[in-house]
This record gives sequence, structure tokens and C-alpha cells, in this order.
Amino acid sequence: MFIGEYQHNIDNKGRLIIPSKLREGLGENFIMTKGLDNCLFVYSKSEWNILEEKLKSLPLTSRDARAFVRFFFSGATECELDKQGRILIPANLRNHSKLEKEAIIIGVGTRVEIWSKEEWDIYNEDDSLSYESIAEKMAELGI
Repeated sequence: MFIGEYQHNIDNKGRLIIPSKLREGLGENFIMTKGLDNCLFVYSKSEWNILEEKLKSLPLTSRDARAFVRFFFSGATECELDKQGRILIPANLRNHSKLEKEAIIIGVGTRVEIWSKEEWDIYNEDDSLSYESIAEKMAELGI
């Protein structure tokens, strides 16, 4: 399970250090793709395979399903750690997530998310994001 929040800088070549605690769960090769809320989603190969099967089962006749599958798979790329524990984030994914210099890397259970520091700060300052009301909704789901 991925947990924690880490801050690292992206170098001028677009490389980012993945924290060692997260590297263990991701493995040597893993998948990164466009995420929701202007961030990137990063999955271990085993988690990606589970998600891929779920997405493949969505009805082709659903316009929303087709749009989501396109969004998710078109941005996907396989990542490999270099000897320093860094990955190269492709320009299209840096643009999607507005990553320039400072990055926030968070563990979110079954995935890792990579945020620009600015977008992470904006997300956390959102007044409509009431954790109390979200907790009430989770209680309705049995959590």
C-alpha cells in the first residue's frame, strides 16, 4: 500500500526522483498516465493489469466509457527507474499536470500520484473540499 507525501524537484531534463519507500511497491518498471484533478497516476504493473481488465470490460457503446478509456490509455507510458531512482516524465504528461520544477508525490493506497506543488496547494485550499462532508458521504458507502 502506498502512503505518505514527499516533495522533490524536477530537473531540467524532466526527471523526478521517486522516493525509496514508494519505489519498493512500484518495482523496476511501472505505468504512469494522465490522472484526474491535474495530476499523474502511477501504478505498479500488477495494479495496472487489474485496472486494464476493468477498463476493457466497459461497454463500447457508452460515450463516457470510450472517452475515459481514451484519456487514460493515450497518456500511459511505461517508466523505468535509473540508477539514482529517477524517472523521465514525458513532456505531454508534464504539460497535463502542469509540472515544472517542484513536485509533490503522494501515496494513495493502490497508486502513487504526482502533482505540481502549485496544483497540490490549490487542491488543498479548495473551500468546496470539506473533509467532514466527504467523510459523511464515505459513511453512506460503508467506509
